[in-house]
Amino acid sequence: MAELFETTGSENDFLKAYDQTKYERPSMTADILVFTVEPKHKELKLLLIQRGNHPFLNKWALPGGFAQPSESLLDTARRELGEEAGVTNVYLEQLYTFSEPGRDPRGWIVTTAYIAMVPFEKLKIASGDDAKNAALVDIVRKNESWYFKNESVGLLLQESDIAFDHYRIIDMAIERLKGKLDYTDIAFQFLPNKKNFTMPQLKAIYDTISGHEYERSYFVKTMKNRYGSRLKELGKMVHGVGKPVMHYSYK
Repeated sequence: MAELFETTGSENDFLKAYDQTKYERPSMTADILVFTVEPKHKELKLLLIQRGNHPFLNKWALPGGFAQPSESLLDTARRELGEEAGVTNVYLEQLYTFSEPGRDPRGWIVTTAYIAMVPFEKLKIASGDDAKNAALVDIVRKNESWYFKNESVGLLLQESDIAFDHYRIIDMAIERLKGKLDYTDIAFQFLPNKKNFTMPQLKAIYDTISGHEYERSYFVKTMKNRYGSRLKELGKMVHGVGKPVMHYSYK
């Protein structure tokens, strides 16, 4: 019937007659890579949840969920981030849309992955309705593979322990983080307070994500040259019994 109105009649007539079942439609999901940096030990961490139902029962996966008709995929990511990590108003960046046939055994399910960069102090981990457990894991590179560990709960995961195609998503996200260190300000998103921080705090984030130690004076000079007037000195302040340290604000 709608074909009668494709080139004649009004658009309202066409839409009223349009058959939404004419083409098969995929389910849409959002998966979130919640990264944080533990500053004391310079550890890059990722939030994983243990699935409490099929498919991939007991496997570990990224937090995420199905989009509702009334929300965009970004809205879905924000909702799931609040439910699984207890945080709102943090930086979210779209990574990629994964649509390969067969990526989900439940059917035609397309997911868009988002990277969330969360200051360590803001995380409040909670398991969703379909999860058995949630854990913040250290990301370890060994023999060209990623491993995920949490020694406090005796957890050590490898690729075969990760559900769906989430290992591939994680691999892509880590490379994205590393690649953007030198031409974007993503490292600042991990600071607990961008309005008051020290260069050692910022350097710890760069060291952790990049996987190598920056020379201190070179790092400070690089940051000042790269960000110029966006990096403002607040003056030196004393922490405990140490020497006064320069504090900065970033805008």
